[in-house]
Amino acid sequence: MAETRGKFDFAIDRGGTFTDVFARLPDGRERVLKLLSHDPQNYRDAPTEGIRRILEQETGLSFPRDQPLDSSLIGWIRMGTTVATNALLERQGERTALLVTRGFKDLLHIGTQARPNLFDLEVRMPEVLYEEVVEVDERVVLRQDGCQLPRKDTGDSLEVWQELDLQRVERDLKAVLSRGITSLAVLLLHSYIWPAHEKAVGSLARKLGFTQVSLSSEVMPMIRAVPRGYTVCADAYLTPKIHQYLNGFTRGFKGALKDVDVLFMQSDGGLTPMEQFSGSRAILSGPAGGVVGYAVTSYNSSENKPVIGFDMGGTSTDVSRYAGQYEHVFEATTAGVTLQAPQLDINTVAAGGGSRLFFRSGMFVVGPESAGAHPGPACYRKGGPLTVTDANLALGRLLPDFFPHIFGPGENEPLSTEETMRQFQHDGPKGCESEMSVEEVAMGFIKVANETMCRPIRALTQAKGHDTSQHVLACFGGAGGQHACAIARALGMKTVFTHKYSGVLSAYGLALADVVEEVQEPCSLQYNEDSYSELDHRIQELTQRCHGTLHQRGFSSSQISTAVFLHMRYEGTDCALMVNTSDYPAHAQSCQSGDFRTAFTKRYMKEFGFTIADRPIMVDDIRVRGSGRSGIKSVTMITKCYFEEGYLDTSVYMWEDLSCGYSIEGPAIIIDKNSTILVEPGCSAQLTSSGDVCIAVGTDSQCVLGTELNTVQLSIFSHRFMSIAEQMGRVLQRTSISTNIKERLDFSCAVFGPDGGLVSNAPHIPVHLGAMQETVQYQAIGSSLKEGDVILSNHPCAGGSHLPDLTVITPVFWHGVNGPVFFVASRGHHADIGGITPGSMPPHSTSLQQEGAVFTSFKLVTEGVFQEKAVTEALLDPAQYPGCSGTRNLHDNLSDLRAQVAANQRGSQLVGELIDCYGLAVVQAYMGYIQSNAELAVRDMLKEFARRQQQQTGSLEVEAEDQMDDGTPIRLKVQINEEEGSAVFDFSGSGTEVWGNCNAPRAITLSALIYCLRCMVGQDIPLNQGCLTPIKVIIPPGSILQPSQNAAVVGGNVLTSQRVVDVIFRAFEVCAASQGCMNNVSFGSDKSGYYETVAGGAGAGPGWSGRSGVHSHMTNTRITDPEILEKRYPVILQQFSLRPGSGGRGRYHGGDGVIRKLLFRSKVVLSVLTERRSTRPYGLHGGQSGSAGLNLLHRADGKVLNLGAKTTVGLEPGVCAFSYRCSLLLYNVSAPLYPIHRWLVSDHMTAVVTSVFLLASEWTSTQKYPAKISVEV
Repeated sequence: MAETRGKFDFAIDRGGTFTDVFARLPDGRERVLKLLSHDPQNYRDAPTEGIRRILEQETGLSFPRDQPLDSSLIGWIRMGTTVATNALLERQGERTALLVTRGFKDLLHIGTQARPNLFDLEVRMPEVLYEEVVEVDERVVLRQDGCQLPRKDTGDSLEVWQELDLQRVERDLKAVLSRGITSLAVLLLHSYIWPAHEKAVGSLARKLGFTQVSLSSEVMPMIRAVPRGYTVCADAYLTPKIHQYLNGFTRGFKGALKDVDVLFMQSDGGLTPMEQFSGSRAILSGPAGGVVGYAVTSYNSSENKPVIGFDMGGTSTDVSRYAGQYEHVFEATTAGVTLQAPQLDINTVAAGGGSRLFFRSGMFVVGPESAGAHPGPACYRKGGPLTVTDANLALGRLLPDFFPHIFGPGENEPLSTEETMRQFQHDGPKGCESEMSVEEVAMGFIKVANETMCRPIRALTQAKGHDTSQHVLACFGGAGGQHACAIARALGMKTVFTHKYSGVLSAYGLALADVVEEVQEPCSLQYNEDSYSELDHRIQELTQRCHGTLHQRGFSSSQISTAVFLHMRYEGTDCALMVNTSDYPAHAQSCQSGDFRTAFTKRYMKEFGFTIADRPIMVDDIRVRGSGRSGIKSVTMITKCYFEEGYLDTSVYMWEDLSCGYSIEGPAIIIDKNSTILVEPGCSAQLTSSGDVCIAVGTDSQCVLGTELNTVQLSIFSHRFMSIAEQMGRVLQRTSISTNIKERLDFSCAVFGPDGGLVSNAPHIPVHLGAMQETVQYQAIGSSLKEGDVILSNHPCAGGSHLPDLTVITPVFWHGVNGPVFFVASRGHHADIGGITPGSMPPHSTSLQQEGAVFTSFKLVTEGVFQEKAVTEALLDPAQYPGCSGTRNLHDNLSDLRAQVAANQRGSQLVGELIDCYGLAVVQAYMGYIQSNAELAVRDMLKEFARRQQQQTGSLEVEAEDQMDDGTPIRLKVQINEEEGSAVFDFSGSGTEVWGNCNAPRAITLSALIYCLRCMVGQDIPLNQGCLTPIKVIIPPGSILQPSQNAAVVGGNVLTSQRVVDVIFRAFEVCAASQGCMNNVSFGSDKSGYYETVAGGAGAGPGWSGRSGVHSHMTNTRITDPEILEKRYPVILQQFSLRPGSGGRGRYHGGDGVIRKLLFRSKVVLSVLTERRSTRPYGLHGGQSGSAGLNLLHRADGKVLNLGAKTTVGLEPGVCAFSYRCSLLLYNVSAPLYPIHRWLVSDHMTAVVTSVFLLASEWTSTQKYPAKISVEV
């Protein structure tokens, strides 16, 4: 690219609140400028205004705002913008239509079918980006045997089952245009390898007059229809808005910037020409500049020390990692939309300067609610609430005299310390201990905020096998400087680096960035010697395309570099890694581009802790990233600040007055125009030769923490225990091999006390929550476990839920203590453990032995040795029973069990580190306090419910009943003690144990109960044993809810559990019934099996309609993507859509169920295990019931058979390639309607309650209930 000496070069980050401008002047000097992004009274566009001001100030010439700027003075302009992000957040994109393969019009509404918040009964999810759907008659499938078609772009063979009907498409598209929609997203199944149909549609649409046509095969040609569909919709929805902004921007310059090189930052950290900037690549345009900025300025290649980027803003904090290469992800979620596009791996946590402060049920809570820009924090003088910014101000860490006077109604006043202190003293968080001073309360909130921000950093490092302490913390953004030292110290980091342009680092990063050209194409080749030549040829072609494009943009060959990536995975798994060979050069037995096999296996080992030596390695995609190097070469006063030791004299320095090498001992404050840096006691800061600030972090002065309750530490310990469970879950997901655990996420991890009581669990699968506690308590009683022992259990009498859920339990020991001091455990659903049907989910089992291998207290690991032989024999043992088989997938069983052991080992290490830091007595004391905190929240909820129930009905007793499809009743009577805030849940009168498998072990009922209590509390409390302390549970032995020892139970876990939840919520009138079923479908052969649970409708509640096509209550597993399903298994998914009108009618409608139609391609054994096929989900307060579900079998001879709720059937393969013997059509259960609900809200609750999958009817005119209820979440 040509040099631009003698001209002005601009790098501009247009943020949501401020626009930052970095300018390189003709004489080589640098300038920075910050201005408001929106100030319509003074200027039309902030970036244009920033350029105008600098040109006017530096040249002395006048550039009137109402005239286009002279672009001849400008060399280049680089921009990062939040235009696309804001349009996505505010849903202000272009009106868009989606064109999709017939049968899949609701595919993107259903998505993965998982709900984002387990305990949100309303199931609040962002709406889809399109407003109209056109279904297309066309179908391409992957050929699985005997295909005669030539290869198309990949190694896959294809069958065009149905040609594209362009005439009908034309008619439908004209109708869309007539309604004023001019933006079109096109998603056809398997277009990532066969784009011909999409291209034909795209050509037609452009001819008809669509101004924006986005094809999924062009936007991101990667397998997985759902994320590819979200991505193409985002592209169609956002690209027109970007073009509108660009057109307005260029109109502010003479000649519309035709002779100026204008580049925009993409989400992947590379620059692209303005005319190629698109919506799907623009979401992280602003944050990406900051990542480039700290990567270039903070990383020292000679020291090779990785860097953590810490960007703390007003509403959130972004953290990322750089270790010599940018870390990318190819699937990430922003504003509820999952995008499948290269993006920098940036983790965001809802904690920033504007995060609100609360005191709830005895705990300090920071966020996620934010004060926003208006009214902003209390100190902004606009009536805002207390925030993290106010806490820093109260501690003297922000100095109002050095802030601009832009606050208050007239925007001409300084920050108000008085208003902050007034709110802390009088109107602040309620319930804080009276003996705590304002400063102690403020310090407590700062500590909790710091711990909240530490969690994503641990996830970014420890969860991926990196040592957090061996990183440098690069701090930038407006608010990060006040917290960086404390966070670095908490994580064991020794250095904090703050660049001189830290306040505008995103803009500076744009000036340092390279221009990037990426090309990618799908591939389905095994990585072996036979494929090397073809891979080399295709890599060379893509590399030449990159070079050609960059040459056209003015780069010389010496300025261009390329990096080759292969998207690789083990055959039969879904976890693919994008692999580069920068550290693994080519040799005689590798591709010419490098040793990808070694690179893949080394990274797989680091990420997941194991490799699969006997599995072929597949290449899913080839990607080449070309880069064109074009970036630029790279005491005033004393104040009092409050720290742990109290108020200390703190020196204040102006950054611009410091000279190179100047050393500052903490405590101190360094201030410049855009940021404030706090140097804490024990730390020292030094100005580098480049003018940056480097802080050496001292060790923490150990403050001895006693066993008495400290509410600040209570919140911190709650975060630490939760972090342990979360990290266990990440290890389990990384190291497992099965689809069930690795992709569907059917697992849970938790920490337990020495008595087996639940302390903390990650928000995984609800049905596991209380049941795991029963399992651990069974093992803890009279335990003779030794260090190095690990227990495996799944028996219902030992707290098991059903046999496929294998629980691995590891005791945690501490020197000098007899017996375990904690337990950690992980429960995972194994796809097959033997029994009478593949998948180990038999619909008609009548005894436990028919459902697979049984473990009560099995020593999986003895003194550190994994008992592979013994566990193999146990997994194969079911074959001794008539009609049964041992496990059909032993390899995956063993691999996943090892993964569970590894997850527990990580949990044990983290518990040990916590004890090492605080001492055993303190950690166990706070374990008890956290459990008491959950107990308090439940008691508060029960007291409030009792008070209102007494007022409305004069009774403190509620009851409810529902029935299983076979007529077995589930009965509940609840007696509440208002004074104690306790309750007796009595299930007497429930039906007897059944001849079948819908029997639910006692642990299942406890899981359902703890889930319901957590939902009814409404706020984010620790979910642990304390929730059940105020509860007495009566379950009659020999009933369906407490069956005999050898009763069949596989359906109790996945069916009866849902009915128990419905009955509890019916008694409390929380919401209408859910679909009441997990809709279990499994099929397979003696060699392999597939298992899925299918979504349905969510119940309506007080003020909301139920969500359609989503999992409810006791499960939240994902469903396999249609393209993955058809690629891996002998099945064609013909339809997956909502079942319109199936939800009950009422003032608030119930969620609709779904239709899922499967066509089988080979001989399989099919099993369905479902409920709500004869009984219908109920409505409340007159709301109509939802429709019942239906399982149909369509045979090749035209017969249609009703399979009933539970059955197993053998299916034969088709007689010819395009004629299939049968298909399965599932009409899943929907939810009823709900008109109103007598929700009881305690005084301290303030946010919205969630609801279940059902509908209800109109309210009667005599009902006096609020239309919308808020509960603090």
